[in-house]
Parts: sequence; structure tokens; C-alpha cells
Amino acid sequence: MALISEEQRGSITLLTLEHPPVNSLSFPLLQELSESLNRALATSETRAIVITGSGAFFAAGADIPSFLQLGAGVKDFLAYGVKVFDEIARSPKPVVAAVNGPALGGGNELAMACDLRIACPEARFGQPEVNLGIIPGWGGTVRMPKLIGRSRAAQLLLTGDAVDAEEARNIGLVHQIVASHLLVDYALNQAERLASLPPLALQAIKELLANPDLGQSGESERMARLMATADATEGITAFLQKRRPQFEGR
Repeated sequence: MALISEEQRGSITLLTLEHPPVNSLSFPLLQELSESLNRALATSETRAIVITGSGAFFAAGADIPSFLQLGAGVKDFLAYGVKVFDEIARSPKPVVAAVNGPALGGGNELAMACDLRIACPEARFGQPEVNLGIIPGWGGTVRMPKLIGRSRAAQLLLTGDAVDAEEARNIGLVHQIVASHLLVDYALNQAERLASLPPLALQAIKELLANPDLGQSGESERMARLMATADATEGITAFLQKRRPQFEGR
């Protein structure tokens, strides 16, 4: 049975974690997620991606039983998870997380790797690893401070406490909260909105956000490069003609 289901909704690829009961992140699941992501990135039909979980959980961290059996292989497992989440974070196409339930440990790290996080009211977020005598291994201590600030991240990481969807939105971990029965459709609509925007400009913004060291010179360089694209010509022309632009990513 597939651990990741793929569904094409117009220009959006919907990826759903299918690993009951809590969508724990095993090595095989991460492999399938990477393969699904790369297929979506390779097709011009896909302009944005939505990731969600099946059932009542988004993803409740690493698969602990299989994790404990890895022995010396745990280093490879951690490295592979980092690779997959970095693929998501560096994806040239926007990735939206539709967080349909608890996102804990690796599940929270997966959500944080996405560009936008939309949650249902029942969602919870946290890095509880310290309670097991370990620490996050897939970017928890790296991405969380960037998203919510060092002080608040320190509190959550050191205590292992989880926050509900409302608190997650208040601290900047979640962008929006949507009723459970509307969540995936809303996330797809948000992804569709992103898909209607110029792909090259979105990619440039993502590069600059992911690499703050590029600074002003990096921004100016990309701006100059984009001004020479067909999409920029289309966007400016459409604005002057008071019509909706049609971007083609060139």
C-alpha cells in the first residue's frame, strides 16, 4: 500500500500522507514523499503543491519503533529526512501544508519546511523530543527560531510543550486556521492563487528568503534578471491594460 497518495487538482498536486494511525514518518514514507515531490516538480502541469495527512493526524513525528531498530543507521535516517525537508523548503514551486491534526516532532518539522501553513482548529504543534532524551533532528532547532523568534522557540524546544492552532497562529507558526471540513479545499484554493502568479518571481522570492546572506545585491540581481522575462512584460502590460495577466514561467 502506498504511503503517499498523489492527486492532481488542476495545476495543484495534492500529496497525502497515508500511514495510519498517526502518519508517523518512516524511512519508506520519506522516500515516497521525496519521489512524489520530485514528480510534481518535474511536470509543467503542476504549479504548486499541497501536503496534508489522512485521518486525524498530520504527522506525529518519526516512526519510533522503526527508529529504535535502526541502530547505526540512525545517522542515515536523519540525513535523509533533512534532505527531503530541504527539498520541500527549496522547491521552486510553492508548497502549502494543510495541517489536519497534530503535527509533532518530525511532523512539525515537515510543516515548517512548507511555505504556508494552514491548520484546522484541532491541530497542535510542537517538538517533544526532549521528553525522550533526544532533540529534533530534521530542522526543528533551525527553522523554528527563524519562524517565531529565538525566545519563543527556546521555550517550546526546551520544554517539549505543544501549542494549539490558535497559539500557533499568534506566534507566527501558522498563517491561517480553517474548519476541518474546509481545510484541504481552502489550502488548494490558496495554492491555486499562488499557481496563478509568475513562477520565476516566486522562485526568486523563495531563494532570497532561504538565503538571507544574498542580501540586497542578491535581490537587485534577481530583479534585473526578472525584468528581462516574458512574464514581467506580461505583468506590466496587463496592469496597464487593466486585465488579468497570464504568466507562463518564461
